[in-house]
Amino acid sequence: MFQFKWKRLGIVAGLSLSLVVAGCGQEDTDDTANNADNGGDDQTETTANVSSEIEYTITGIEPGAGITQATDNALTEYENLSGWEQETSSTAAMLTALGDAIDNEEPIVVTGWSPHYMFAKYDLKYLEDPEGVFGGVEYIATIVRKGLKEDMPEAYTILDRFQWEPADMESVMLAAQDIDFEKAAQQWVDENQETVAEWTDGVEPVDGTPIELVLTPWDTERSSANVAKVVLEQQGYDVTLTPVDPSVMFQAIAEGDGDASLAPWMPQTHAAFYEEYEGQFEDLGKNLTGAKIGLVVPSYMDIDSIEDLEPAE
Repeated sequence: MFQFKWKRLGIVAGLSLSLVVAGCGQEDTDDTANNADNGGDDQTETTANVSSEIEYTITGIEPGAGITQATDNALTEYENLSGWEQETSSTAAMLTALGDAIDNEEPIVVTGWSPHYMFAKYDLKYLEDPEGVFGGVEYIATIVRKGLKEDMPEAYTILDRFQWEPADMESVMLAAQDIDFEKAAQQWVDENQETVAEWTDGVEPVDGTPIELVLTPWDTERSSANVAKVVLEQQGYDVTLTPVDPSVMFQAIAEGDGDASLAPWMPQTHAAFYEEYEGQFEDLGKNLTGAKIGLVVPSYMDIDSIEDLEPAE
């Protein structure tokens, strides 16, 4: 087994997030729409107040995340974000700050992505991104180390066929609110035998062959990795899941320290890491489409675009 070389790579992301279900951004409320119609000086004053109230700060997540890099790019690309800063910490800290702001109906701008339970729990919206810094709709890809097809043809076939919908991932995350991810994944597999049968059709069982799946510490990826784990284990594999920073994920697969990953967000979020190691791994294509990243605000905030934010004084 290509067991991950922890000490040599030296970065471990052992976060335990509570992402349970995803959704898309909500439409503006009637009050928000009416306020926006006023336009003029009132709108300018409102956005200026919002920007100063949050001290020209975007509440971000982990420094190594792709969305963190994209937000840094936005701070450069948008002239009106001159003087703004991104405050990085952790996904859990961002979610706490978002919840506190909403409880007090205060302004906040966070880095967000979907699928994510925050859109189901709160009334949120993505800010429009006229410059396209955050890209459009994303997909999640499957990558494997070179030689996996020859070494583990059965696992390769299953991973190559693995494809599901955002609603499938959402159902696992929702179940994982009350039970652990492996049990939630087993529940999904039990309820979706036709889909699993398509992945495993004609695949011969193995006898305890070890395989390591590398993932990022988002619960979206914990969902896909655990479902793949259950399916591979049913075929006789001994599966290890290794959560790491995104850059390490690509390095692990490129260098053969991990066997496969169902976690890369493309074409924007993990583009830099993908390009750094391109050609050193095999890309099996999309396993989920319809993902998105961007700047997110509560719907009660009277702004709709990144360009509505005011430069720092």
